[in-house]
Amino acid sequence: MFEKVVPVNRERHAKTRVREIQGFGFAAKFHIAYVTMHEFSRAAAVYPIVYVEDKDSFRPVALLGLDAGENLFVAPDGGKWEASYVPAIIRRYPFALAATGGEGQYTICLDEGSELISTTDGSPLFDDKGEPTQVIENVKRYLAELQQMDQLTQQFTQFLKENNMLTPLNMRVRDNDKVKNIAGCYVVNEERLNNLSDEKFLELRSKRFLPAIYAQLMSLAQIERLMTLKDKRHAPAPAAKA
Repeated sequence: MFEKVVPVNRERHAKTRVREIQGFGFAAKFHIAYVTMHEFSRAAAVYPIVYVEDKDSFRPVALLGLDAGENLFVAPDGGKWEASYVPAIIRRYPFALAATGGEGQYTICLDEGSELISTTDGSPLFDDKGEPTQVIENVKRYLAELQQMDQLTQQFTQFLKENNMLTPLNMRVRDNDKVKNIAGCYVVNEERLNNLSDEKFLELRSKRFLPAIYAQLMSLAQIERLMTLKDKRHAPAPAAKA
């Protein structure tokens, strides 16, 4: 999704403008999208939510497709997002946050390779005096909120890891006339959840992690939706009438 991410700079981007997102072709090849725990309740109504290994921890992601390089929620023409909820990481494009080295310090970055970036049309990042426009202020506020959610999500997944609550997902899906396994995904183990001590369960509740856990478990029913979408997308076109 990101091709050329660089820090936003008033000299480098003095003439840079950003167009509004009119289509989602930039996300057409992404079969997973990172979601924060605060998104689980809405995302779970549309996508299966699973966890993937990320260095020494785990990250929750929404499954957007069953094969790498295929997003079943982007229309074939790259225009419409065919679902009621779009993950925040998609909505924030072409902006991102990058750590600057100092603890808790981040800088706003921009994907210069995005088709949304222009020097002729769209909303300017800086005014004629080199001051940030409302676009930068809005992005700064939005990304700061996402960063706070991301930190809480990291605490959540760390709790799951430390308490051995994740287990590999054994998922088998149809692929035309064959059945294949989807590997590399983890989910909360319900048996371990039910066998937590009263003390640990109360800790889960006090940290407000329970809604996210139950939302993730319920989201797995959406795997059937992915299979239906895949079958529909790859169904042979009806024969033309003579």
